[in-house]
Amino acid sequence: MPRVTAEHRAARREQILVAAMDCVAREGFHKTTMAHVVSASGLSAGAVYGYFRSKEELISAIADRAVGMVGGVFARAAGQEAVPSPAEVVERVAASIEAQAADHGVDITRVAVAAWAEAVRDEQVHTVVAAKVGQLRERCLEIIRLQQRAGLVDPGGDPHQMAQAMLALFPGFILQRLILGDVTSASLGAGVAGLTYGPAATPAADHTGGSS
Repeated sequence: MPRVTAEHRAARREQILVAAMDCVAREGFHKTTMAHVVSASGLSAGAVYGYFRSKEELISAIADRAVGMVGGVFARAAGQEAVPSPAEVVERVAASIEAQAADHGVDITRVAVAAWAEAVRDEQVHTVVAAKVGQLRERCLEIIRLQQRAGLVDPGGDPHQMAQAMLALFPGFILQRLILGDVTSASLGAGVAGLTYGPAATPAADHTGGSS
């Protein structure tokens, strides 16, 4: 009997994961069953259960993939010699989301939305999603601190609050993309550039027009 290689196992696992994501993108986590995944994968039930012993285990793997899909973009941005501006970081991450939305023919942003919803009701999924969201916010924090040192954002601002604000942009981008269909990574980046334009950050007291 031929030996099953690590590459073969990885490819089979990916095949099952993509099939499951396709089911979730169409039906959501709650309606997706292991029978649906078996049928969509084209494999036997035994093969699928050989990689994922339960629906919960499969859901955790999907949530891990969906929520963690942009971590590499943050890591690359943090490793650049020239620190990117907030608008540049946001546009790059959004562009990565756009690219991965079409990967394997499965819109992973739909899976991400389903993962967020399932995290509210399922403790196991919540644990996976919370860990990934926490990692992404740490990446944002790393970028913000670099931007503060480079003078690209308010050096006196709370970096934790700014990291929260930066991360909050991406679920909004995904929802607008799916529901309104009129937002792109380029338009989001341009919008952030406008919001962070220097003169707009001038304290309100400077615009009162009063004089002593």
